[in-house]
Amino acid sequence: MLQEALLAWYEGAKRPLPWRGEKDPYRILLSEVLLQQTRVEQAVPYYRRFLERFPTLKALREASLEEVLRVWAGVGYYRRAEHLHRVSQAAETLPRSYEELKELPGLGPYTAAAVASMAFGERVAAVDGNVRRVLARLFALESPTPKALQALAQALLPEEGDPGVWNQALMELGATVCRPKRPLCPACPLGAFCQGQKAPERYPKARARAKREERLAALVLWGRKGVYLEPQKGRFQGLYGVPTFPEEELGARARAFGVEPSYVGEVRHELTHRRLFLRVYAALWEGEGVDPKAKPLPKLTEKVLRQAEAFLAHAGVVPFQDA
Repeated sequence: MLQEALLAWYEGAKRPLPWRGEKDPYRILLSEVLLQQTRVEQAVPYYRRFLERFPTLKALREASLEEVLRVWAGVGYYRRAEHLHRVSQAAETLPRSYEELKELPGLGPYTAAAVASMAFGERVAAVDGNVRRVLARLFALESPTPKALQALAQALLPEEGDPGVWNQALMELGATVCRPKRPLCPACPLGAFCQGQKAPERYPKARARAKREERLAALVLWGRKGVYLEPQKGRFQGLYGVPTFPEEELGARARAFGVEPSYVGEVRHELTHRRLFLRVYAALWEGEGVDPKAKPLPKLTEKVLRQAEAFLAHAGVVPFQDA
């Protein structure tokens, strides 16, 4: 039987991850949020670090968003940390049902199903990207709809046993065996049931999405005690960064700060659907500034600051002279 084959494989092949077997809904929620668009090996140290500072939902609720983002720094996709913080503000304890969990800010069907099944044993299928791929290949579906895949996943849930373990087994199979490229079909415990094994990479049909390119300028202002940073909007809401703008605005921006910046190099940064090219300019500034280590910064700002620091070091200029 398919279910028995997968569960037997999972028992012997599952990776020893710190959230494996966890029943605390807060810790399960944290692990699932971290794993969205983050590889497991990257997520593990951040999972531990985050729990050291915010061991409970109450500890997270009592912290400021800025502090949460600072601890999250390095993971990327900061909106996820903001959603976690919003959840802590909305609920003193996490609700026990899938339907109630879906009502919390930032929790979609997958995350709600993962928490409901793993923490509370609710018989609901959690369908992430790995599960979608496994099901599409198992049933040879080129372009399945999310609704159809959810129905398939729900139908496959064993009638007995822990639904959270089953959901994790399907995810583990997709992550380690039924991989997007070069799947390990000979090692798959579901080979006898798989309709797509002759051409696995055909399922599901990949959707090509071209990345938009955006070209901007970044202005790094080194003051007496730090760097000029301003609150970010849009994709980096809740974080701090140096001013970025279309390059034709550089002259006006520089005059507003009373500086004559030097070009120090270019930074490239990949986002999910966008590729950024920033021409970096730097100048010593008469203002005070702040220590960038004291503020939550996006990876992009960290790259820009490293570029500017390298230029200043090469020029023999020492910033923060009054610090």
